[in-house]
Amino acid sequence: MTTLNTTLDDVPASEPEAATPAVSAKTWLAVIGATLGAFMAVLNIQIVNASLADIQGGIGAGIDDGGWISTSYLIAEIVVIPLSGWLAQVFSIRIYLLTNALLFLVFSAACALAQDLPQMIVLRAVQGFTGGVLIPMAFTLIITLLPKAKQPIGLAMFAISATFAPAIGPTIGGYLTENLGWQYIFYVNTVPGAIMIAMLYVSLEPGPMKLSLLREGDWLGIITMAIGLSALQTVLEEGNKDDWFGSPFIVHFAIVAAIALPLFVVIELLTKKPLLNLRILFRRNFGFGVLANFLLGVALYGSVYVLPVYLSRIQGYNSEQIGMVLAWTGFPQLLLIPLVPQLLKRLDPRIVIGVGFALFAGSNFMNIFMTNDYAADQLLWPNVIRAFGQALVFAPLSAVATSGVEAENAGSASALFNMMRNLGGAIGIAALQTLLTKREQYHSNILTQSVSMFENATRTRLEQLTQYFINHGVIDRVDAAHRAYVAIGKIIQKQAFILGFSDTFYLLGASQIVALAAALMLTKPGHIEAGGGH
Repeated sequence: MTTLNTTLDDVPASEPEAATPAVSAKTWLAVIGATLGAFMAVLNIQIVNASLADIQGGIGAGIDDGGWISTSYLIAEIVVIPLSGWLAQVFSIRIYLLTNALLFLVFSAACALAQDLPQMIVLRAVQGFTGGVLIPMAFTLIITLLPKAKQPIGLAMFAISATFAPAIGPTIGGYLTENLGWQYIFYVNTVPGAIMIAMLYVSLEPGPMKLSLLREGDWLGIITMAIGLSALQTVLEEGNKDDWFGSPFIVHFAIVAAIALPLFVVIELLTKKPLLNLRILFRRNFGFGVLANFLLGVALYGSVYVLPVYLSRIQGYNSEQIGMVLAWTGFPQLLLIPLVPQLLKRLDPRIVIGVGFALFAGSNFMNIFMTNDYAADQLLWPNVIRAFGQALVFAPLSAVATSGVEAENAGSASALFNMMRNLGGAIGIAALQTLLTKREQYHSNILTQSVSMFENATRTRLEQLTQYFINHGVIDRVDAAHRAYVAIGKIIQKQAFILGFSDTFYLLGASQIVALAAALMLTKPGHIEAGGGH
């Protein structure tokens, strides 16, 4: 299905084979404005997660129900991404982008004024629906408005939203929450949002709306897709908390997803005018590119989930301290990403991608031997190496994967590429939550078996702790001994959690090795040169 009917008159209809066509300032303004919007939309996932506990307290939400503050945003976002290409055709790119950009700002500010959980859930869902539009539309503008030789530059800018925003989100969220209050994580969108709207307003040419397309829409595909993705995202976000298939709620949603999503695939393959052209997944570069991008999402969002949980639970860091640790996975990318288009002029993009995935995998494997003292200093170099890896992967992978995509399939390619990365993140986080729970239980059982009253070391440690409590005001020796047993139990549980976190990083590293294998299956397109000829 055609996604983008390019109305800008600055992309030449024909271009000499040996020359790079000039790109007007207006086109660059449109691309920059759209990528700024994508950056804010992605940022709003992690910036809220970093301050979720404070938001829950501010609106009187419980720990379990408060998770829906994030879940509602993610569900709306993942549903609207595949819809955006078609809706941009219906309403025109200019109207569709500007309307959703404005609504995103309005509902961002409204979230800061929410008084209770139901209000916040509804406002976050609408914010996610409008913000989700900005992600695929930025990607689509890059691969349709820019000539092939300039696309690596646009994709490098988009990489800042895709990989830098998740890494820097906790840093910004933690600082604002600790110093100004959680409401400011929603107000922070105001100024860059106004700049984005101004850029899009002056750069996007008016185009005719095609409301007649509403009658021809792939409505059965839209309905099955929306229901299936909503159900799947709900299962992934809430499954671990509700004990997965031990919960009737999760079972029912899993059944809905298992029926709706395969039905959606069948509909898309059979209908004449599908919402998404799934057949492009069978193209070698796009198919393996989407697979590698899916696995990139697993580790990208998974690591941003694991590190804050570890630093909070094991090291007792507050949200601002956590943000400062994660900043080292973000800020180096600002220096590296602009250099990637130049690398693509000199190196086979598959080499750049491979090195990026190898570094990302290595950064996770560096964390598989964690100890009680493993904190900010020990995480510094793994985080810096992870920043290098992420910076090297995204733009080249996007360029290679979309290199052979025609203009009429740009919307489908954008939707699938971005949706699968987000879906990879959701599946990765769900897998890591479950793995952490199971491995903590496993290590706890092993450690408990090793702590025996028949061991002199155990008896000595219990006596030391008992005496410690007596020296600190506990009069009854029996009470002091009981507290010593409890303390031993907490020590065992903490150590079991540390070992469990080490196991999660092993899984993240393994996922990037598989991504590296998928990247090795890519073929080299002949036209990827930043700033050079075809």
